[in-house]
Amino acid sequence: MKKIFFISCLLLMALGVSAQKTAYVDTEYILKHIPDYKSSLTQIEGLSKQYQKEVDDVFKEVDAMYRTYQADQVLLTDDMRKRRENDIIEKEKKAKELQRQRFGPEGDLFQTRTKLLKPIQEKVSTTVAEVAKNKYIDFVFDKSSESTMMIYASANYDISNDVIIRLGFKPGTLVK
Repeated sequence: MKKIFFISCLLLMALGVSAQKTAYVDTEYILKHIPDYKSSLTQIEGLSKQYQKEVDDVFKEVDAMYRTYQADQVLLTDDMRKRRENDIIEKEKKAKELQRQRFGPEGDLFQTRTKLLKPIQEKVSTTVAEVAKNKYIDFVFDKSSESTMMIYASANYDISNDVIIRLGFKPGTLVK
């Protein structure tokens, strides 16, 4: 009797597990089919080249100033030498600041990239969620990401609130 009960429990658990449907998408492949994405990448690449030329030009000026300084160094007084060194250092700081301003994590290129690509990525994500709901798929993974990334999950499988309750806290009450 215990064996029959145990086997039937295992069968019911197996049915429950097999009821979960999973799928995957290749967002890289999907994005290659979107003309706006291609034109956005082209625009970002052009802007990147423009910014790089701008930064390179300033660094070339710094290099020219340094070479001129080295050539003139023996003819300069201590005061003139220090002034020229300070000018070179200031110009180099400005070049590095420009580089950070253009290419840094909060830089112009990053801002433009986010502005152009985020709406396209959100549209793809929303569409993936709609397709998953229409096909009764519980989990969707992205094949193209370096680490397998879940991009959609049915809310029915979210046990976060259960864990919060088990830990002795109230769901929805965030720590300030």
